[in-house]
Amino acid sequence: MTSKKCLAGAAGIVVLGLAGAFGYAMLSTSTRAIAPVAADGELAALIDTGRYVATAADCIACHTAPGGKPFAGALAMATPIGTLYSTNITPDKQYGIGNYSLNDFDRAVRHGMTPQGGTLYPAMPYPSYARMTDDDVRALYAYFMQGVAAVPTANRDSDIAWPLSIRWPLAIWRKTFAPAVPDAPLMLSKYQNGAIARGAYLVQSLGHCGSCHTPRAATLQELALDDGDPRYLSGGPVIDGWLAVNLRGDQAAGLGRWSEQDIVDTLRGARNARYAVLGSPMAEVVKHSTQHLTEPDLQAVAAYLKTLPAAASEPGSYRASNDTALALKAGREEGRGAQLYLDNCAACHRSDGVSNAKVFPALAGNPSVLAGNPTSLIRVILAGSTLPSTQSAPSNLGMPGFAWRMTDEEVAQLATFVRHSWGNQAPAATASEVASVRKAVLHEAAKPAKVELVTAS
Repeated sequence: MTSKKCLAGAAGIVVLGLAGAFGYAMLSTSTRAIAPVAADGELAALIDTGRYVATAADCIACHTAPGGKPFAGALAMATPIGTLYSTNITPDKQYGIGNYSLNDFDRAVRHGMTPQGGTLYPAMPYPSYARMTDDDVRALYAYFMQGVAAVPTANRDSDIAWPLSIRWPLAIWRKTFAPAVPDAPLMLSKYQNGAIARGAYLVQSLGHCGSCHTPRAATLQELALDDGDPRYLSGGPVIDGWLAVNLRGDQAAGLGRWSEQDIVDTLRGARNARYAVLGSPMAEVVKHSTQHLTEPDLQAVAAYLKTLPAAASEPGSYRASNDTALALKAGREEGRGAQLYLDNCAACHRSDGVSNAKVFPALAGNPSVLAGNPTSLIRVILAGSTLPSTQSAPSNLGMPGFAWRMTDEEVAQLATFVRHSWGNQAPAATASEVASVRKAVLHEAAKPAKVELVTAS
């Protein structure tokens, strides 16, 4: 009898806890109204501004499916709890946002809420967009309502199994982890000048760079949303099989050895004088977003990123050395990794690992090579990669993958050789790590190919 009473009491506590959580989730969240869209005479300029804001925010990346119409949604996004599909954000009145008021739109973008009061999955980066100014929200609304073609594409339900598919707990997540929208533009006086303040706004808000490049907690929120925390932009999770790298001032795996011009060149053309973007997610950001930013905005982003100090002690280091190049030139192939490098890589990356940087990225001192997690290097060996053609670099350059001709152990040996050569010092790669990445590569190969979309003039 006593045990039955204990069980009944425990069940009662659980029920009360769930009831309390549900009640908290259902409490409405009040938001302030923002001023309406400008008069018709100013509408054309507002739409143009909104187009630029949408490009800076890279809205097309998530809201356009392979082969689909721009902003019509249905892009599959893998998450730890299942697959989500992005929504139609064209002005279609049946399936899109054509019936949204300005304040409905604002609640979705900056607050993560539907017009009915429900909560959006945080795949929508509303914790970052919370810092967006009223002016940019207003312009973005004008663009999507009057500068985007309506597309009658139905939204697709998520492939998340019950009970994780229950939506009301998302409200608790939002209320716990998403920042409040400020009543006035953020005070950016802490930055040295207006350019750095502009860069901070682009990086922290519109560009939502932290969504990929900041580590996350077990509850999936970003561990930091701005530079007040040294974890901000210190390197994020693996996304689509690629590691989101450290963007802080770390000398090995970060941007400590990069100049502001290196950063600008990379955002404009997916490559700079020494290195290139590794990984399709960032290549697409460059292609559809950052290459279309103005020169002052690119310079502002670079200036801001260079203000970020190193995150912490690094697992890797780099001190230039020609020992490896001399050994390879003399025919000393010390280990299977060196043999594999000469057979498969040296023709492009040369025996010195420096390469012809304008065409083939350097391996010596490359931040992706020196990252504590070797996922990106392993993935590029297995599956290859392609640098997109951009306005500043019109050649679409690619590297073939070698999954078909190398075992997991051989890929690990090659990756380790690269991470231990030319002055690189980073942890060895393992065959088990390669096997895990190979599974991701095979899964990615089964997806439909993405199509090119023109996002800005």
